[in-house]
Amino acid sequence: MTTEEQYKSFILNCTTSPKSVNNYSDFKRINETIAKIKGVDSFDIYSCVHTKELQDIIDSLNNNEEFKQYEKTGSYQYSNALKTYMRFLCAKELFSNEAKKIDAPKPIGLQQIYYGAPGTGKSKTIKDLTFGESVIRTTFHPDSDYASFVGTYKPITEEVDLRDCYGKKVIDDDTKEVVKEERIAYKFIPQAFLEAYVKAWKKLGSKKSEKSDKSYNRIHPALLDTPEIFTKNKASKKQFLIIEEINRGNCAQIFGDLFQLLDRNEYGFSDYPIVADKDMQKYLEKEFAGWEITNKDEINQLYGEANMVNLIMKGERLVLPSNLYIWATMNTSDQSLFPIDSAFKRRWDWKYVPIREGRDKETNAKLNWYINTGNKQYDWWSFISKVNELIGSLTNSEDKKLGYFFCKAKDGEIDADLFVSKVIFYLWNDVFKDYGFDDKDFQDKEGKILSFDRFYEDKNGKTNVDIAIVEQFLENLGVEKASFNKEEEEIDAAPSNNETKGNDNTKYKFNGSEPLGKGELGISIIKQYLNEHPEMKYSEIKETFPDTMLGKNLKLIGLIVTRQEIDNTVEGNKKRAYGFYKKDRKFYSSDGVEFYVSNWWNITNIDSIIQFAKEQGWTVEPTK
Repeated sequence: MTTEEQYKSFILNCTTSPKSVNNYSDFKRINETIAKIKGVDSFDIYSCVHTKELQDIIDSLNNNEEFKQYEKTGSYQYSNALKTYMRFLCAKELFSNEAKKIDAPKPIGLQQIYYGAPGTGKSKTIKDLTFGESVIRTTFHPDSDYASFVGTYKPITEEVDLRDCYGKKVIDDDTKEVVKEERIAYKFIPQAFLEAYVKAWKKLGSKKSEKSDKSYNRIHPALLDTPEIFTKNKASKKQFLIIEEINRGNCAQIFGDLFQLLDRNEYGFSDYPIVADKDMQKYLEKEFAGWEITNKDEINQLYGEANMVNLIMKGERLVLPSNLYIWATMNTSDQSLFPIDSAFKRRWDWKYVPIREGRDKETNAKLNWYINTGNKQYDWWSFISKVNELIGSLTNSEDKKLGYFFCKAKDGEIDADLFVSKVIFYLWNDVFKDYGFDDKDFQDKEGKILSFDRFYEDKNGKTNVDIAIVEQFLENLGVEKASFNKEEEEIDAAPSNNETKGNDNTKYKFNGSEPLGKGELGISIIKQYLNEHPEMKYSEIKETFPDTMLGKNLKLIGLIVTRQEIDNTVEGNKKRAYGFYKKDRKFYSSDGVEFYVSNWWNITNIDSIIQFAKEQGWTVEPTK
């Protein structure tokens, strides 16, 4: 509601006489007198939203002879109207002050910096929290400045009409159309900050009707369902500006005078508006042309000015709105690049992102990433834990440690090439180089230093990762083998008292593949069959791969099981036997049933699935 509408509602609830409503809201003559006193074309008493401001106007009227004359003639109707409006403003300020004490929302999270070691998932955390929101993202770097963050004039190429020396348009003789030419022009180009700023303010209002009817210059009807600005913003009203690697740029230089806007009041708006420069003002005035902000009177009250919102819409003042969230990430390992001063730090909430094992966002299951050297698979989290212990003991600092997401695995796998090019390179060049390589963790079996160049070898004119050196370093750290390797060994060791024949580390080549363990072999054979028979229904798949293939003393719920059956089984089986959280273990039948395949193949039952493969004409070759 506008101030005028609120006032009339106030009068109506204070009197039963409709005539009083008309008398106490008739300010036409008063507006004309005040306009003369102020020397302006027009004035609206409803632009006064503070008691002090209204009292100043009343005092000026009481000293005006023209007002005294028609006030006396009108039986003091106008002074009574002003007194009633004063009561309204007093009541409004009283309840507004109480609301500030009780209901004012705290602008928690408006400006946050997520900081921690590289790879802890800072960007991922923000991505998850802002999923589905309106997001504008930028990255700071040493060359970032105010112009690249806020905006500036830049030369652009635009197509214009070609004119002759007399200024007339040149017409093509064949097409009869105006000939065009490209010219260089300068245009104000907004960058990430201004783009987010404009979007945020527009989300708090609506475009005014372009029709010249009663709705013009009033709040658009569509805004009737818009929530109050002083209540919790709905998701659709939020605007996020995400700054990656905030400390890689010179924040004082990049933010410039915008630094002052970071001070927010209890409602989330900037405490101290600043004056926009002329170039920015022209751009903002054009962007906000025709826009009406909901509850502009309430926003004006925050600044004690009747036209603050108008100044914002004209681009003359800059104020961060309550729905503009500025979030950033910061690697602690880069904090010395451009130190952030304490005054800047105070204006942000700091969220520490610790080093922890990666988990699936939806299921919260462990990701179980692993390092694959080709010969062996090592647990990624075990490596992270061990190497961080070494980093801590050498550097006495948390800054250089690795987070779980330092490397991005492909289907859970980090191959040797990626491991050396990203992880080893970082450790040798950014962490350990200043502390030497005298520790035994950096030596081979003969006591020679594992220098970075030793992680590569030349063979037949090609440079490849030296797998033996990679495994040597991982063994030195005491990194554990990947869990699925351990589980396969456990299953091989003693699945049942009646059928155990002893441990067996035999691997198999399936149709000429790389050597596979028994669990991998069983899954690969079933997967191959399903790929060749996509028309099969779930009942037919169960019949083709009966539970009896796994042996007599089956300790699981089956070889092929549905999603519903998985949900009801023990947690350990979900992860181990059925790879419940692994994409390559989940399938769909032609009739839409989601099902999973067990990897419970071992020395006692592997022959059954090998025999099945041979019946299909496929080859399975054992290899040590």
